[in-house]
Amino acid sequence: MSVVRTWAIALNGITGAIVEVEADLSSHTPGFDLIGLADKALGEAVRRVSNACANSGLPLPRRRITVNLSPAALPKRGSGFDVAIAMAAIATEHEVSLESLQRTVHIGELGLDGRLRPLPGVLPCVIAARDGGFDRVIVPYGNREEALLVPGIEVVGAVALSDVAAAHGVECETHLWEPIAAPSPEPAVAAPGDLKDVVGQRDAVEALIVAAAGAHHVVMSGPPGAGKTMLASRLPGILPALTHEQAIDVACIRSLTGAPLSTLPSIVPFEAPHHTASVVALIGGGSGIIRPGAIARAAHGVLFLDEAAEFPTAVLDGLRQPLESGSITIHRAGATATFPARCQLVLAMNPCPCGNYGVRGAECVCPPQAIRRYQSRLSGPVRDRIDIELPMRRVTSTTLAPTVTTGEARARVAEARDRAAHRLRETPWRVNAEVAGTYLRREPVVAGARDALDRALERGQITLRGYDRSMRLAWTLADLDGADKLSAAHVGRALLLKQGMAA
Repeated sequence: MSVVRTWAIALNGITGAIVEVEADLSSHTPGFDLIGLADKALGEAVRRVSNACANSGLPLPRRRITVNLSPAALPKRGSGFDVAIAMAAIATEHEVSLESLQRTVHIGELGLDGRLRPLPGVLPCVIAARDGGFDRVIVPYGNREEALLVPGIEVVGAVALSDVAAAHGVECETHLWEPIAAPSPEPAVAAPGDLKDVVGQRDAVEALIVAAAGAHHVVMSGPPGAGKTMLASRLPGILPALTHEQAIDVACIRSLTGAPLSTLPSIVPFEAPHHTASVVALIGGGSGIIRPGAIARAAHGVLFLDEAAEFPTAVLDGLRQPLESGSITIHRAGATATFPARCQLVLAMNPCPCGNYGVRGAECVCPPQAIRRYQSRLSGPVRDRIDIELPMRRVTSTTLAPTVTTGEARARVAEARDRAAHRLRETPWRVNAEVAGTYLRREPVVAGARDALDRALERGQITLRGYDRSMRLAWTLADLDGADKLSAAHVGRALLLKQGMAA
């Protein structure tokens, strides 16, 4: 048989590209050549495939086998091409159903004994195969549940290479191997606590509801024990459930990180990296295959940076572009990957290194220079991208009445988001935080409503970006109030929240 073709998937971020795997057998010095811009892990597929075929009772011919991965200019990384390479090589000598090979995409890494090993990133690979017009995909048995989350395509979970060959009509002995299991499921994430547990921070809870209603970024500043972390951990509980499209994005990101999947997630993700995290850990990257960082794992959810002033300034400044665009593009030599990064950023920080600056009844031992240096860790450009600056005070009494419950807050947030979605139904946006400033400045408002913002802009108290963010925040306040137009009261409250004053 001359040239044999089948298919695999090359991942670029959460986007997959169809790769044609073609094999040719020639009468030259015996060998196995793999061409087509393969990385080191993929280049080692020659040895894995040779041993796996031999140990599966499907030895490769002792002639020159050339396997080409096309398009040749597309970078290809990882071991997920093993099964496709093996089947193309086997088909050069064995009787194989070419029609079956042509309509099937193969995903999987081979062990030396011929078993298929589960891989990260199978979900976006299967989605790419379906969107590419294929009706069948073969995956490792350990990834079968994950692959079945994609409708509209036949999923075959194979334990060993002999099972794959048999599925394509090859007469071979199948082995009763134990399938290699996928990684154990992560422990179930505890449900976020209830807002009724928060005592003595009514203004802060109201600001959190405003942030949830419009998907606004928040920075909370206050002494230790004021409840900053408690409030942030309760934000996912009042946010609406993920839509189907959002759930697919979140599931694809989790698949790339190697987390096992059996169902699509419905609860928004919550990421809280430690303040020692590097730029790569927060933004994404790495050598070889580009991996998503914390901001991508928090897409459509919440990214919480506790002790924000302890993060290196360069790490925090890396958030500036993805916060504006809602996506993060990572460039490496020979590869570029794009991940979704539209999330709510919540920062929590102390007023000074010791935490007692401005606290009634406490003594701050920090010199003024240390306080200024500490607070400047959050640079001006990052602060400009924050919608709500929330100062918090230490609770002085445990007898204060609790605030609203999570259920009540969730209902208010859902109603406000529905109102915003209806108002924006003829635009590409659905929440206020995403609306373009040029659009907001054209929207009709009550006469004189923007006067306070105009004056603040003229005096240099806010930038034009801050102006637009205050307008978005004002619309969220209007949605919570059930108003159809902005009033001076909404704009005034928004400006106070933006500048870190009590609203």
